[in-house]
Amino acid sequence: MENKSYRIKNVLLETGFEYNDQEIIKTKTALFCIEIENGQIKNILPNDANSTGIDAKGCLMLPAFKDMHAHLDKMTFGLPWQAVSSKRKTVKDMIAYEQKMIPEWLETSVERTEKMIDFVQGYGTDYIRSHFNVDPTSDLDSLKNFEKALENKKATVEAELVAFPQHGLYYTNTLPILKEVAKMDSVAFIGGVDPYSLDGSIEKVMDQITQRAIDNNKGIDLHLHEMGESGMKTIQYLIDKTEENPQLRGKSFVSHAFALSALNNSEAEKIAEKLVHAGVGIVSSVPFGRMIMPIPTLRKYGVEVLIGNDNIQDHWSTFGSGNMLQKANLIAELYGYVTEWQLSRTLAFATRYKLPLDDNGNQQWPKIGDEASLVLVNASCSAEAVSRISPVKSLIHKGTIVY
Repeated sequence: MENKSYRIKNVLLETGFEYNDQEIIKTKTALFCIEIENGQIKNILPNDANSTGIDAKGCLMLPAFKDMHAHLDKMTFGLPWQAVSSKRKTVKDMIAYEQKMIPEWLETSVERTEKMIDFVQGYGTDYIRSHFNVDPTSDLDSLKNFEKALENKKATVEAELVAFPQHGLYYTNTLPILKEVAKMDSVAFIGGVDPYSLDGSIEKVMDQITQRAIDNNKGIDLHLHEMGESGMKTIQYLIDKTEENPQLRGKSFVSHAFALSALNNSEAEKIAEKLVHAGVGIVSSVPFGRMIMPIPTLRKYGVEVLIGNDNIQDHWSTFGSGNMLQKANLIAELYGYVTEWQLSRTLAFATRYKLPLDDNGNQQWPKIGDEASLVLVNASCSAEAVSRISPVKSLIHKGTIVY
């Protein structure tokens, strides 16, 4: 539904924190009318329940959610259910399977990508960083189909694209294709995967990835599942490259970075300081069980930690919920964020650090002139939304009412 100008009444907004003996015990809220025009918030007015307009019925207004790690081009969502096979144990096993299946997947990938976008929008996500395969089997078809789907959904979703050489730069002959894709305006980041274990060289692969990014004014988002020495050396190599090339600062990320999960506190603090100094961020799907990422330590030192669903339904995993509030809830449970203040801060992982209140309880969102990308949630405050994974009742993307 497209509307250039409209009003939403009975909208619940956070207005501050309530204290008792210097402890935050509650989030203050009040009802407002929100006027939206041409994709922006035009006005924020005292509530008038008798006015005309869309009735939010007391739902809490929050910034729309951002999924910062997805693979929309090759999810098996929309195909018949199939659990993960125990026979495929390594990345190279997965590559062999993909080489077999990609031609079949591409036949329906436009339609299924649109269905996946609909699915995550149902949980309030309107912005996605998605990797797309760059490999000899896909050639440019994965990107072309992905772009068709995004064009069809452009009114309701925004995406930034990562060229992802899933099959290695040299393990398969992918480098020539990556060089071509890196020049395209629609591509924002150059990706990579496990340089040492897949291609046999950290330096050879990382030099190519960073040079493609520098030459074409792109960012970097590298998949790194490797543990131990090779994992840490790869992270350090990207840090060094970013410090040598300041244009990569703030635009370079390591996705997964599982090697960090094995560090002790002192080691995690040292690498966090290096990451911040170099402007390198970490992107995580928040693993748990055998490995727990040091997200609190990274954030303590100011590392930008982005969160995404990664797999929702594919041949790698079928456990992704597609729900960024659920990811925030998982972080709160894993790291013991239980107070009103802590839970309200944890919402930042779902919104890329856009929050209604700052750390001191000052109202900072929404403001007049802000982009009208928002959700209406059945919750009394951010803390409850995170703790209860509250249902999203409405999504608005740049003023367009998605549902």
